[in-house]
Amino acid sequence: MIVLLFTGGTISMRHDPAVGGAVPSLSGRDIVALAPGIDTLAELEIDDWGAFPGPHMTPDRMWALRQRIVAHLERPEVDGVVLTHGTDSLEESAYLLARSVDSEKPIVLTGAMRTSSELGWDGPGNLAGAVRVATANESRGCGTMVFMSDRIFTALDVTKAHTSSLDAFDSPGLGPIGVIDDGRVIFRRSLPATARSLNPPALAQPVDIVYAYAGADSRLLDASRHDGKGIVIAAMGRGNVPPSMVDGIGRWVDDGKPVVITSRSGRGRVGCTYGYAGGGRRLAERGAIFGGARRPQQARIDVMLALGAGLTIDELRRLMEGEGA
Repeated sequence: MIVLLFTGGTISMRHDPAVGGAVPSLSGRDIVALAPGIDTLAELEIDDWGAFPGPHMTPDRMWALRQRIVAHLERPEVDGVVLTHGTDSLEESAYLLARSVDSEKPIVLTGAMRTSSELGWDGPGNLAGAVRVATANESRGCGTMVFMSDRIFTALDVTKAHTSSLDAFDSPGLGPIGVIDDGRVIFRRSLPATARSLNPPALAQPVDIVYAYAGADSRLLDASRHDGKGIVIAAMGRGNVPPSMVDGIGRWVDDGKPVVITSRSGRGRVGCTYGYAGGGRRLAERGAIFGGARRPQQARIDVMLALGAGLTIDELRRLMEGEGA
């Protein structure tokens, strides 16, 4: 049996003339009724968990959703979970699940780029495809995946790479791990290595992301430091920041709070290549942690998980900078 867990998003939306835009309108049962033949793919159970647009997801909601999924996976009659989600934050919920849930049973997230009011609504096809992936024998042991537009991605490296295209999701530089072709689930590459998973009692919050840009200074870093448990820097290029951000980073380190360096670039790893003021090597010397190939939003989730699990800064550094980072 596959549990269909509905959380909202564009897949559940219709255009509302009164507000002049799309809003959540369809229940899980409504969506299933508009996907003819989906009930022939597997025995299905519908769980209408919520009706949230992607930007309305919060860490607390993501964690509650994670707990709900874990409870479903622990049921012996459940073979997997298919989860509909707003695409704006889908990759973040997917990454959290991938980094914190250990199960041989697949978790497959999907959604839609068009509403049910538009021609070419992609919701029913994506939902049916996600069910096919969840029921495939080859999916066992693959962890959390994302299915959109006939392509299967691992949650460990997928991102929303386009604002509105039907094939908006991609794994930059890597591509999908598989596809559905003529109803067949076909896996085409192995999963990447990853750091060990984390299962804390709760997420540590708040952890913010501060974006580096030409002329950026330390104002946002200092504003976040009083309440922040950790900070992620979306740095330039290889992991470099303007010189006026360096002292703000140092103040975080002096307070004993982790600073994780990532890149605002879509592909590649951060590193200690540059030695000028604000360069990666200078940040490492000040005590910053380097997030490997993680995108800023992924690193933020790892920091929340790690600090929630009680990891020290040195343990967090080994997690972020070690093999599979």
